[in-house]
Amino acid sequence: MKQIFAKRMDTLGTETAFEVLAKAKALEKQGREIVHLEIGEPDSDTPANVKEAAIKAMKAGYTHYTPASGIPEFRQAIAEYLSKTRGIDVDPEEVVVTPGAKPIIFFSILALVEPGDEVLYPNPGFPIYESMANFVGAKPVPLPLKEENDFRIDNDDTVKKITDKTKMIILNSPENPTGGVLDRGNLEAIVDKVKDRDDIFILSDEIYSRIIYEGKHESIASVKGMKEKTILLDGFSKTYAMTGWRLGYAAMRKDLAQKVTQLMINSNSCTAAFTQIAGIEALRGPQTEPKKMVEEFRKRREVIVSGLDKITGITCRKPQGAFYVFPNVKKLGLQSKKLADFILEKAGVAVLSGTAFGAHGEGYLRLSFANSVENIEKAMKRISDALKTL
Repeated sequence: MKQIFAKRMDTLGTETAFEVLAKAKALEKQGREIVHLEIGEPDSDTPANVKEAAIKAMKAGYTHYTPASGIPEFRQAIAEYLSKTRGIDVDPEEVVVTPGAKPIIFFSILALVEPGDEVLYPNPGFPIYESMANFVGAKPVPLPLKEENDFRIDNDDTVKKITDKTKMIILNSPENPTGGVLDRGNLEAIVDKVKDRDDIFILSDEIYSRIIYEGKHESIASVKGMKEKTILLDGFSKTYAMTGWRLGYAAMRKDLAQKVTQLMINSNSCTAAFTQIAGIEALRGPQTEPKKMVEEFRKRREVIVSGLDKITGITCRKPQGAFYVFPNVKKLGLQSKKLADFILEKAGVAVLSGTAFGAHGEGYLRLSFANSVENIEKAMKRISDALKTL
């Protein structure tokens, strides 16, 4: 049969979380009760003031096209927020709004990376990094995140991998899937290597920056001389429990912002108007609900780490940020994918294989603790009971 799809589609990956979710839903249709620890989505509701702002915006007529880069008032609010939280001077003209933060990854790589260029990215890491590097014909270069290093990048290894072919370095902190958090030393090691390179950009994925339990969030954009070299990605999905709203943004130098805006025009036209008005309220309104959500996550973190450590053959480091744990399951003697499948089928608990986030995730699972304490405790007992039958 003649191939009908473009060959580049063969290079495009996927997100396993949605595939596992589909399997779990299929089991639920068969009458099984499944505990969902697979999907990276806060279980909190979007704050009421944000929802009300969107409703008022729709009634006020915010249901039409907006400028491709975003409503000016919204870009101003984002610029003010980033200036305050990162300690840098962000101009609204440097901000581009997108339907979700993921398009920023897509557009940044499309706009900057040529075939044959090298893209450094965390592994295990968000799978779209590697997927998009492959899609444009670049060479993905993994930066292994090792448990013994608290799932931070290794400074010496990272510096050695920055070559003349390096065009982009992707950072993610707090990190998905490990919950690791980069420290100032990690950032400064990179800065020392790239500060004089005009041809390298840093894509700093900071979507979990407000979900942190120890220390403080460090942005490479805040390091002297790095703002112009950094694409600072953030959004509303995690902090404000707005995954379905599809509302993200990035700050970057103005000439790159113009290119990313061109890609918006050629793909999405614009981000929904009423969601942008809701975004203004989210940033400028009360921050009570996001803070409560983080404190609830903190409690759940203790429950899930303690529960996993009590299961024979599993050990789990306590994550410093995000809402994931990345337990070590090497002693169980099964490949991560087979173990994840076994836990879903036998225990009725949906989890992800560490390899869903790259080859360096072998020997680990990812569990989201964006679920109730009751369900987390139920999941731990089910997993423990199921593993006894291995």
